[in-house]
Amino acid sequence: MQTNKSALVTLISVFFFWGFVAASNDILIPVFKEKLNLEQWQSQLISVAFYLAYTVGSIIYIGISKIYGSDILNKIGYKNGIALGLGISAIGTLLFYPAAELVSFNLMITGLFIVALGFSLQQTAANPLAIVMGDPKQASQRLSLAGGVNNIGTTIGPLVISYAIFGAIGSGNKLDDIGAVKFPYLILGAAFLVVALIFIFSSLPNKINVEDAATSDIDASSKKSALNYPQLVLGMIAIFVYVGVEVATASNLPEYMKQCINIDTSDAAPYVSLFWASLMIGRWTSSAGAFNVPSTFKQVLRFLMPYLAFGVFLLVNAIAKSDLAVFYPYAFVILILIVADIFSKGNPARQLVIFSCCGIAALIFGMLTSGLVSVYAFISVGLFCSTLWPCIFTLAISGLGKHTNQGASYLIMMIMGGGLISWLQGWLAGPEVIGIKASYVVGVLCFIYLVYYGWKVAGILKKQNSNYNTQESLTH
Repeated sequence: MQTNKSALVTLISVFFFWGFVAASNDILIPVFKEKLNLEQWQSQLISVAFYLAYTVGSIIYIGISKIYGSDILNKIGYKNGIALGLGISAIGTLLFYPAAELVSFNLMITGLFIVALGFSLQQTAANPLAIVMGDPKQASQRLSLAGGVNNIGTTIGPLVISYAIFGAIGSGNKLDDIGAVKFPYLILGAAFLVVALIFIFSSLPNKINVEDAATSDIDASSKKSALNYPQLVLGMIAIFVYVGVEVATASNLPEYMKQCINIDTSDAAPYVSLFWASLMIGRWTSSAGAFNVPSTFKQVLRFLMPYLAFGVFLLVNAIAKSDLAVFYPYAFVILILIVADIFSKGNPARQLVIFSCCGIAALIFGMLTSGLVSVYAFISVGLFCSTLWPCIFTLAISGLGKHTNQGASYLIMMIMGGGLISWLQGWLAGPEVIGIKASYVVGVLCFIYLVYYGWKVAGILKKQNSNYNTQESLTH
């Protein structure tokens, strides 16, 4: 099956916005913490509101589908669903104006909640579309490509928001007027509406054949619900802890840097940007397999793509006038990612296990060291989280047949882990509990489950004879 390249380009453009807003939260958290004198766990309510909206959105989606007696996306159309989601997100950005004027934390997180509510519908439609738009065996690689675009947004987001708030990156400026947060979000809302119109008139398919989206030797019609598939149920937990460790590691990073190496919030943006750029680096590396080029050139791309992505990070920060010299040693850390990617052989189950083991090692190393070495260890978690979403998503909906959309909605629901686990780590980070540094043990526990899921799901899909690339599974 050939990939419709122009349609895929249109589709993955929406991934940019998800990344831009999600990563920008990591700047809003310390800003509101300082301005409103919040505790660390209270400031993490920004993440809770944002990611919990995905769960609420999925519940609404499933409820409406049941009321109508059929999948709502099949009724209104996939690209129309994405356009509707963009419209909902645009409404959420409007609340940033009164939130900033009134210095209202509650209004601000309500606005973020509505933005993410729209993202929930967008993701429910966009992820299955990316999976079915080509060879099923390259599905996780197409999602990695889309994720690479997502992480252009995550790389730029913290820098843009920090510039809008403080006036310059790394200036050491203090926040005088919290009203500065409203303008970038109002502009973002306008962009949501423009892209919504582009989707409505695009060549993207409004319908997909879900029977062919993920096939299995087991008759899907014999299953009454997506929840009857163990790969999905275990995958829901995997999405919960994966998004949790990713968001918690990044959102607690500015506080760690402030407490442990005396770097102010206004100077933290380049480091937060590097964390999210690390996801871009990893996803660009994995996406090399999605290109229809000779195998020899694919091997070259494995080494070229990550450093090209790192170059994008350096370019963006050069434009922002950040000090680049401190980031050059990170080029050596990227080599570990490349080796891990080579050993994964493009197999999503194996990649999940290998990258999760690397994530465990990075967090433990960060907790045992100090200074910028520990910061870069925590940042490198982004490298090893980079391809876990496409791996888990592809494995979890494999073999679901007509239940594919329902399964995708359940997975989107579990994005709430980003809010709940980051809140848990924020609570543990309190000096009266275990402290900010030791709190990263939460991420270690998350990765341990992901290792288990990668091993377990390989055996499950082997028994079902799923046609995704699990033939070299870890059970062999």
